[in-house]
Amino acid sequence: MNLFDLHGKVAAVTGANSGIGQAIALGLAKAGAKVVSLSRSNPEQTSDMVRDVGGEVTWQETDFSNVASLQSSFKQAEKICGGIDILINNAGTIRRADALDMSEQDWDEVVDLNLKSAFFISQSFAQCFLKRQAANKLTHHGKIIQIVSMLSFQGGIRVAGYTASKSGLLGTTRLLANEWAAKGINVNAIAPGYIETLNTEALRADPKRNQDILARIPAGRWGQGSDLAGAAIFLSSSASDYVHGAVLPVDGGWLAR
Repeated sequence: MNLFDLHGKVAAVTGANSGIGQAIALGLAKAGAKVVSLSRSNPEQTSDMVRDVGGEVTWQETDFSNVASLQSSFKQAEKICGGIDILINNAGTIRRADALDMSEQDWDEVVDLNLKSAFFISQSFAQCFLKRQAANKLTHHGKIIQIVSMLSFQGGIRVAGYTASKSGLLGTTRLLANEWAAKGINVNAIAPGYIETLNTEALRADPKRNQDILARIPAGRWGQGSDLAGAAIFLSSSASDYVHGAVLPVDGGWLAR
């Protein structure tokens, strides 16, 4: 038996247009899952990549700024696919400013997307999964994976809203695990280290910051989105059925330093 086989499962990935979300969507598709992309814009590149490896993919337009709209979009995707088994909460943003200067708008936009939307889409997932479980007597677990951060553990600088949201998301992961573990839903988190994405472009373009970061990473390199795929497959599969409330750093050894 292949504990990591995802054939027959449907995985919803938020923010799969690029970077980490795209890489995870592709990894789950390679493991056999049908992928549903929940995003504001059509993730055409990601869809092409998934189809190129023989996977199935659909897109559900999703507005993360409004809870009612967000939950309606999720339930529509659930209806179209006949049930969603895996949720990857990856959609996120960052604003950089000194704490003295951070605006209320920047704070709200970061916290609302990174934390608030992740909670309420997780709520929708659990409601739908438990309804299917009661009606169909499902034997497999539901899986929720939150994409947190190194700043779920550390303070960072000039990213107050991001640090607050990612710290809160890790705490919420543990809370949901406590409430839903006995109901057959696993809630866990992946904490990426410094990954080459649009969010880290400014850091990589700054010669001093780039060198300082590289010098602290034991692996000696920035991570790639594809480095996250294996962790996502594990936490999405039956191999992790007794893993609840855990956080798996994929950071090149950053936290061990």
